[in-house]
Amino acid sequence: MNASILAIDDEPIIRETLAEFLTLEGYTVVTAGSGAEAVRQFRERAFDVVVCDVSMPGMDGLEVLARLREHAPDTSLIFITAYATVESAIEAFRAGAADYLMKPLILDEVSGKIHRLLQLRALQRENRQLRLDLHLQERNESTIVGSSPVMVAVRSMARKLAATRSTVLLQGESGTGKEIVARAIHARSDSEYPGRFLAVNCATLCGQSFESQLFGESRRADGQPAEPGVFVRAGRGTIFFDEIADLPTDTQAQLLRAIDRKEILPVGSSSPVSICARIVAATNRNLLQEVEAGRFREDLYFRLAVVTVRLPPLRERREDIPELVAFLLRRHAEILGRRVPEIAPVALSVLQSANWRGNVRELDNALGRAMILSESPAIAVADLPAELVPSESDPYAVDALEDANARFEKLHIERILRQTADKKEAARRLGIGLSSLYRRLESLRIDL
Repeated sequence: MNASILAIDDEPIIRETLAEFLTLEGYTVVTAGSGAEAVRQFRERAFDVVVCDVSMPGMDGLEVLARLREHAPDTSLIFITAYATVESAIEAFRAGAADYLMKPLILDEVSGKIHRLLQLRALQRENRQLRLDLHLQERNESTIVGSSPVMVAVRSMARKLAATRSTVLLQGESGTGKEIVARAIHARSDSEYPGRFLAVNCATLCGQSFESQLFGESRRADGQPAEPGVFVRAGRGTIFFDEIADLPTDTQAQLLRAIDRKEILPVGSSSPVSICARIVAATNRNLLQEVEAGRFREDLYFRLAVVTVRLPPLRERREDIPELVAFLLRRHAEILGRRVPEIAPVALSVLQSANWRGNVRELDNALGRAMILSESPAIAVADLPAELVPSESDPYAVDALEDANARFEKLHIERILRQTADKKEAARRLGIGLSSLYRRLESLRIDL
């Protein structure tokens, strides 16, 4: 199950019995012999469920629960008690316990309660994802950002594809927004096709675990009913296969079958299951070259590339950077609970001139960092990552002499202003009058 359990009891026999039994059940188990040791454990790592004795010398179970709520409020705790009464049960639930067990422990009862709590956690995670999906749908019109001709074309194509059930292949460098376009296609789909948006990163999983995630299993090794795979959970929604070029060769054949026959075969089952999810795949590689190299099936490529959409790198649509900056700053402000900052013209100029090898993702990270570090209402050059700012010895590396002189002058004035923090003193050091300095600040768009 890959779930982690912390078992806390001052009696070694109970601890060891719980650890041995739960390990055989497939859990990762850590034990603690006291409340203080338990607190150290959940400060160092996360647990899915904590099983804790109520009565222990020193720090008792209720205090352990209070400390757990401070460090990991989402972790479920089950109390173990030798003297259960209605009053003690009410007290435990009021304190935030998820359930309780009576001594002597019945191991099947322990397993059943933990399994139910894990199912509840999985349901809560799915609900959070559904809320996120709904939030993204509400903001969909502003998700694909950019007014450049190429992005207008991408937005138009997403709108057309949303009205169909066609498979789509999105191609572009890492960080260009392929998942955003996939989500936009899903969110704009007709209400006739309800369902979830589920993303699968083909580069992170392989082998049977990947097949189980995609196609589900007929039954788990412990005999319990298995969770369905993403094809079933997506319903009539969208499955986004990111990094599709990394899909294992044997799984490529199964995906081809799913697309062709509209059915899947769960692991360990002989009965196919009908599916109806839309497939959107993405890659930062040239899939035709992967086909020629024998690493990707040609028939699967043609099934995926019914419609191909290319996402341009940010350096090919620099005119979109101001709009992207405004959008991303609003998003970071919402996350941080702060006012949306302004951005100094010179800082925006630096952003528009940067190379952006990481594309929009790199721009997003730079702005997030700047918002955290900035101590003023406006983001300045000093708040940006140092690698984005050109050195003063190489003022933007332009060719035209007039441009080089102007940009060197701009960098030089900015440096003096940073050193003096006083315009009158800066004018004296520059050897010009204060009114001349103000005119240069305006003509060079310097705002420090």
